[in-house]
Amino acid sequence: MFDRAEMGVQAAIDAGASYSDARAVLSKQESIEVQNQHLDTLDVSEQIGVGVRSLIGSSWGFASTGDLSDAGLRACGELSAAIAKASAAVAGPMLEFEDVPVVEAFWETPHVENPFDVSTTEKVDMLVALTATMQSVEGVSLAYGMVAGWDTRKWFVSSIGHRIEQHIVEAGGYYTATAIGEHETQIRSYPQSFGQFETGGFETIRRWNYADHAQRIAEEAVALLTAPEMEERETNLILESSQVALQIHESVGHAIELDRILGWEAAFAGTSHLELDKLGTHRYGSALMNITADATIPGALGTFGYDDEGSPASCVDIVKDGIWVGVLSGRDSAAVAGLPSGGMVRGDGYNRIPMVRMTNVGLLPGDGTLDDIIADTDDGVFMATNRSWSIDDRRLNFQFGCELGYEIKNGKLGRMVKNPTYTGITPQFWGSLDRLAGESEWTHWGIPNCGKGQPVQVGHTGHSASPARFANVRVGVKG
Repeated sequence: MFDRAEMGVQAAIDAGASYSDARAVLSKQESIEVQNQHLDTLDVSEQIGVGVRSLIGSSWGFASTGDLSDAGLRACGELSAAIAKASAAVAGPMLEFEDVPVVEAFWETPHVENPFDVSTTEKVDMLVALTATMQSVEGVSLAYGMVAGWDTRKWFVSSIGHRIEQHIVEAGGYYTATAIGEHETQIRSYPQSFGQFETGGFETIRRWNYADHAQRIAEEAVALLTAPEMEERETNLILESSQVALQIHESVGHAIELDRILGWEAAFAGTSHLELDKLGTHRYGSALMNITADATIPGALGTFGYDDEGSPASCVDIVKDGIWVGVLSGRDSAAVAGLPSGGMVRGDGYNRIPMVRMTNVGLLPGDGTLDDIIADTDDGVFMATNRSWSIDDRRLNFQFGCELGYEIKNGKLGRMVKNPTYTGITPQFWGSLDRLAGESEWTHWGIPNCGKGQPVQVGHTGHSASPARFANVRVGVKG
């Protein structure tokens, strides 16, 4: 496959590109869904192809092909260069690169059970049993479960000498119980509403002990039907860690993408409120806020050995003691901004041009536990598991809804409340962070469906988080 990719690169160079790289990608994906004890979906797919990227003057060109013949690959490389040449007809400065080591390397996800080696029967039986347990709870109308796995092999080559092979294995899943009342529907999910996905094999799914939580999840969904509505007020808000992870994704992760900050990318998820000349001085949050983008965390979904430009995985400080200090970048955007490259460029399959994507953008842990934070709260609310979200295109004004809420009185959880929501403005909200649980409850949550770009690319991102408290937050807002 190195030879196949190199043929595309050489064709682009011969056609006038000053630089070219290519990725040969063989990807397999499996998704199994069960609803109410019946197999609903069994989808197994495989694709292989090569994508060639070429630089001429100020512009990139990109082309891809599933035709791995010599003629097909030469045509792909030539087309990539032709697109770059046509784009460069629009005047612009020469595009520079940040230097990265030129290496020949192999990297593989540590894993025990490749998800494709676990029998389909075992996976389906597990999901059928989970939905049966949830259906056994009176009031549950819909019980759903899914598991998924990915096995991706990449061969990256460049005109400056890279030859990098990677084997990335990912797996995960989740399940939900839905209770339908006279005028409303309530839902509870485990491990979270987007599922929990990690780099690793099927052992990552086994670690979450799905069967141990199905009864509780179903009972909570039914109980929410008769729970009171959350009162609208301003109070202390405690979020469990998966909701903190989504908060990071939406109000930090997308905002710190350098292509958005530079105005190169505004599709799908918008631009950014951040301004590059304020890097190092802008206060993003309280002194408890320390965020890194770390593609080296074992097991996290945004982990890899090298990005799709051949840059090695790294850990970059993003927010330090509340101050914005770093960005998500690639070799070209970093050079324009005068910053070191972060190695954060990835493409969705062989037929999409690589772009700046989140790796593992996580909030470093604090001290103590969720129970300690609750005990330290005289009045407030606790919310768990995302149900809805809305944020403006600059990543500033937001509103989130959760599946489950509890009132907190005198350091103890009180009554359950339904349809809990909270709203805020990004810097003020993170500035109100005043308690953060420690490493024992720090979880590397994985989000497998981050959308960006046109045509849309789906990225796999990780967000490490522990439970956190925010002071004086508006909750219970319905409009």
